[in-house]
Amino acid sequence: MARRAAQSSDSQQMLEYPSSSTAMMHTSVVSCRRSLGVLFNGLLVSVVAALLWEYSKLREHAAMLEEELHMTQPSQELTQAHLDYHLALRALHEDGTRMVCSGKMHTDRICRFDYLCYNTEAEEFVFFHSNSSIMLPNLGSRRFQPALLDMSSVEDHSTQYFNYLELPAAALRFLPKPVFVPDVAFILNRFNPDNIMHVFHDDLLPAFYTMKLYSDLDEKARLVFMEGWGEGPHFDLYKVLSNKQPLLKEQLRNFGKLICFTKSYVGLSKMTTWYQYGFVQPQGPKANLLVSGNEIRQFSKAFMDKINITVEAKGTDGNDKDKYIVVFSRLTTRLILNEAELIMALAQTFQMKVFKVSLEEQSFPSIVQVVSGASMLVSMHGAQLITSLFLPRGALVVELFPFAVNPEHYTPYKTLATLPGMDINYVSWRNTKKENTVTHPDRPWEQGGIAHLEKDEQERISASKEVSRHLCCRNAEWLFRIYQDTKVDIPSLLEVVREAVKSQHGFKMSKPASKIHPGRVREAQCHTSVQAADKAKITVSWQIPWNLKYLKVKEVKYEVWIQEQGENTYMPYILPQQNYTFSENIKPFTTYLVWVRCIFSSNLLGPFADVLVCRT
Repeated sequence: MARRAAQSSDSQQMLEYPSSSTAMMHTSVVSCRRSLGVLFNGLLVSVVAALLWEYSKLREHAAMLEEELHMTQPSQELTQAHLDYHLALRALHEDGTRMVCSGKMHTDRICRFDYLCYNTEAEEFVFFHSNSSIMLPNLGSRRFQPALLDMSSVEDHSTQYFNYLELPAAALRFLPKPVFVPDVAFILNRFNPDNIMHVFHDDLLPAFYTMKLYSDLDEKARLVFMEGWGEGPHFDLYKVLSNKQPLLKEQLRNFGKLICFTKSYVGLSKMTTWYQYGFVQPQGPKANLLVSGNEIRQFSKAFMDKINITVEAKGTDGNDKDKYIVVFSRLTTRLILNEAELIMALAQTFQMKVFKVSLEEQSFPSIVQVVSGASMLVSMHGAQLITSLFLPRGALVVELFPFAVNPEHYTPYKTLATLPGMDINYVSWRNTKKENTVTHPDRPWEQGGIAHLEKDEQERISASKEVSRHLCCRNAEWLFRIYQDTKVDIPSLLEVVREAVKSQHGFKMSKPASKIHPGRVREAQCHTSVQAADKAKITVSWQIPWNLKYLKVKEVKYEVWIQEQGENTYMPYILPQQNYTFSENIKPFTTYLVWVRCIFSSNLLGPFADVLVCRT
């Protein structure tokens, strides 16, 4: 710009004494040049200003994270509030990395580390060996069959495996100076942070209860997401777990080439997950469910407290004036084509207000606020139905399915609603009329398009009346059908809902189910007698479990097992009394092993008392 100014000045000096016509022409040229220069300079200033603003925002974000992390370098003056860099460096050199894990298999393992490091250039975790290092379990090469642990709650998925490479602590002399993270770090993978169902089922619930396992994984812990995704649309929801700003894998590069976590936990508990997505077998409920509605509701209450949502207690006197229905609206795919008509029909049939909500148009906390007081939730099958975990007890979930999609094959929300103690009523409705569906064969494949397939395959899919059972995740027929838009047949839907309401006695809120198990029977003993050479008796007696006298239990029974010593089979008995004489199949001069336990309400089993050794 200075050069342009100098050239302009020289031109003015040279044009000081020309003829008048020449002077006018040159004056016009100079004016034009000046206008272009002003325009160019203005554009340049705007671009530079925008770049500087963006740079300043990035610097501000990095500075905020750096300030939060208290990233201390050797040259800094250290205070008690900061990590002592020199002590941390000495501990890393002398003690190396230390690891102790729980769990027998990689699928149920969670590990605690001291001084686990991460090389941001190689994108590898590093275990530094010294004479003081600890590695439990010490698996050797079995650590790679297939991994030390799963970083996600999705079991045994190859993209979620965690391993580390190993170096001697002496190698630190040749590596970049480490940057230490003084916070307790919780290192994990989010499975699919773009999908609200996966956010809750795979990430938030497992992380919440994993943090309950370890006292130092509290609100001051730092969550570190290592799967490589960006923040995603639901990033704020992860912030309910900790007061610290979560860190993404990509952000670690901002702090250095070698990041060392002074204390960290890696892995997620899978105890709260109830559904598997069909990677090995068609999707469905997990085979061995370990979670109940009580734990889900404890989480949902804690979550609502964090986002400042309170739920007003409603009476159980049958008054319907405060009851309402929530209808979920989808704006881009899997539409309800006659949504307004459906809302009107629900309002008129059940004489309740109907609120329409949408993930695309409303904030998630505002949706939770509405859902947490609803008596009925109506929605097409989709991720938004995960909000049913915030429904009050006794509410009804009505899940709608497009044409050719069998509700019994896709049950994540039915499984959630029917967990013991969840106390949510559930019913599904399926569109059986092909003329009431609108397909989208020309969309991209991930939204149900089939134009990329061979013509014969397109025709087969278009003619099918039910999607066959399949594995995740790119089954073209499933995607084609699940992304259909549907005109709901309102009379058939209302019939289904009326039956569900009738069978559940309306919307009366149920009381939390009591699932208290009996304790061991006390003072169990046996007495034997021999009546003849081939006849004998065993009398077994016991006292009630200690906790029974404090409980209101309608039905109490006792189970007795009798096994002849040395045999593999036993004789089971269910008895209403606390003593009984057994004579059938009891032989004289024989040793029998006897076990006794208590049963509440037919299915709540207590532990067996110590085995009795009874000799006739």
